[in-house]
Parts: sequence; C-alpha cells; structure tokens
Amino acid sequence: METAIETQNLKKYFGDIHAVDGIDLKIPKGSLFGVLGPNGAGKTTTIRMLSTILHPTSGDAKVLGFDITKEASEIKRRIGLCPQELVIYPRLTARENIHLIAQMHGMAKKDYKERTDDLLGKMNLLDRANSLVKGFSGGMKRRVNVLMAVVHEPELLFFDEPTAGLDPQSRRVVWDFIRDFQERECTIILTTHNMEEADDLSDELVIIDHGKIITQGTPDELKGKLGEGDILEFKIEEIDQRDEIINRAKTLDFVRWGKPVGKHRIVLNALDGLRRVSEIMDVVKVKMEDISVRKNTLEDVFIDLTGRRLRD
Repeated sequence: METAIETQNLKKYFGDIHAVDGIDLKIPKGSLFGVLGPNGAGKTTTIRMLSTILHPTSGDAKVLGFDITKEASEIKRRIGLCPQELVIYPRLTARENIHLIAQMHGMAKKDYKERTDDLLGKMNLLDRANSLVKGFSGGMKRRVNVLMAVVHEPELLFFDEPTAGLDPQSRRVVWDFIRDFQERECTIILTTHNMEEADDLSDELVIIDHGKIITQGTPDELKGKLGEGDILEFKIEEIDQRDEIINRAKTLDFVRWGKPVGKHRIVLNALDGLRRVSEIMDVVKVKMEDISVRKNTLEDVFIDLTGRRLRD
C-alpha cells in the first residue's frame, strides 16, 4: 500500500519545551488517520510541520513523497489545511471566502463556482452564501473554514480540531462531510481531543502525550487491549485512601485493573461489572458515589496508559 505520510524521529523544540519529541509515523494513502491527545500534547505542532508551516528541529518527514523541508512548495499544492484557529475574511461573504482560496490554487472560474455551491449545500450554508461571514455564528464560521480547506480537491487533508466549539448538530454535519471525503479516497489526518470523534471517524489512530506516541492501532484494537469486561467508575471522599481502595477491589478475581482519575474518582475494569457492583462495594468499604458502568472507550485506553483523563 502506498504511503501518504512517513516520519522518522520527528522533533520540534521551543527552547526547553519538547513539543514533539521523536514521532515515527507511516500513514497509508486513502486512510482517515486520527491523532488523539490532550491540549498541549503536540498534535497541532505535528500538523504544522507536516503541512510545512513549521520547520522541524530534527528528524525527517515526507508528505505524498515530498520532503517537508526541501520540497515544501510541492506539498502545499497538494494538501488542504483546516487549522484549529479560524482563518477567515470577515468582510467577504461565505461564497467569496471559498472563491478566494480556489483562485489562490489556480482553479478555473467555472469549476470553482459550481463546486462552491455544491460544498455550501453539503454544509447547510447555501442560503447564507452571499452573507458576510462577520455576522455568522462561531459554528457557521468553522464550517466555512472547512470548505475553504477542500475547495481545490486536495490529495491530502489536515483537519486540526475541526469541530472544536461546535454544537452537536453542527458537529454531525462536519462528521458526515469528512466521511464523504474519505469515500473519495482522499487521505485525511484528523487531530482531536474528542473521544467519540476519534472512535467514530478514524480507520487508525495514535494517542500522543507530551510530544510522544504512546500507542497506535484501530479504535477496536486499542479498546481491545483493555480486555473484556465493564468499566466501573465512581467517586469517593477518602482521597488519601485511593491506592488502598483500588488494592482492595483487585482482591476480587473479576476485577482486572484499577486507576485513580482526577482527585476523587476511581476507574475499575471488572468482568460482568454491572451485576457485581454490590460485591465491589462490600470489599472497598467506603461510600461509592456517582457510580457509572460502561463498555471500554478510547478515554479508558488513555486513562490506562497515563493514569489521567484526556482533559485533566
């Protein structure tokens, strides 16, 4: 299978801050590849290097076969980028913003006019096409920004937190739009700290933290590493006893593992946990509050690897 992106020991340092600290990636063409991690993990810095906005401190990377430092102009012609920050021209209409990017990429007027209306329709914005975007809501501006990144039909798309700040309805519209591009065999790199988004959209993903990849695989593979069973989460007041409480719970043969989360919460993996909550309550010998039971999620993978929630 052809490779869209390949990196070797890619690093970016800002003084003493190791924003990206030796990342190795091999992303196949036509895939939707997720980069999951908390704010400050190095996701955006990685995207900025791969899209040639930032020069790496060291390491090598190729995008669509071109070196990110030596052949940046070739890469820029072939990619689309929807950055985390809104990049939009408030005194232009939605249609004019998209046309401007099309013109920058040398598209023929006939082609980009037809394509613009098609894209606006898919994002439920056609009725506002001739309105100045300065009057748009944050969610509408975000959707226009997504369209500006794709109007020239790039071979590879970088979406950096594309649904940040969107309401659930707008988020689903963007998700459906991204899936449509995936079906056209366009390679998509999606950075997010939204667990549901990463799970729902990604063919494969990496979880990064402190500038390093801590695991990689399909969503099902990563969740499967936690084993069978339910995830039981609860709150306690006795924060100084958390380790002891976890050890008590682990004396039960159906409790696989336990982790403290945040200040007052504990997460356990337990076989048939829903039916056996009362047994756990008897063993831990403290009041368990706000009890929830669920199947493994990507957030549980992150907790297992780091001992904290994605947003902690």
